[in-house]
Amino acid sequence: MPTLPSTPGEPIARMGSGGPWEPLVGYCRAVRAGALVIVSGTTSDTAGDMATQARSAMGRVLAALEGAGAGPADVIQTRLFVTDIGAWEAVAAAHRGAFGAAPPAATMVEVAALIDPALLIEVEAMAWVGERGAPVAAGDGSQDYAGAA
Repeated sequence: MPTLPSTPGEPIARMGSGGPWEPLVGYCRAVRAGALVIVSGTTSDTAGDMATQARSAMGRVLAALEGAGAGPADVIQTRLFVTDIGAWEAVAAAHRGAFGAAPPAATMVEVAALIDPALLIEVEAMAWVGERGAPVAAGDGSQDYAGAA
């Protein structure tokens, strides 16, 4: 595993998962540049319905985050690409299970297809592992998650 950068100006660390698509497409599973961690679109390595694939993909994202020195509470944004938006509740349950204690900003969109017709979901994540300021009170009646991290 490469040495992980911890401050701006240090080398960018690129971490692969050993998956078959990485060398074919020319990408890596995760990149850490300073305090920013980005996890590439990650699919399931398990066949099954949307719920099964969503849990698998979330688990693989969490593993990539861990390999880059981050955890679920560090995630600030996720993007969920699904082939059937009608199954959104199964995806939401898996997402909540992975990130519910410190919810990130999230987007879920339906796409026509993924790179392999058997794949139903792809998940991207962005995390921040740098210093954090003081918690911010929501003040508008919305739920305050600032203390969750």
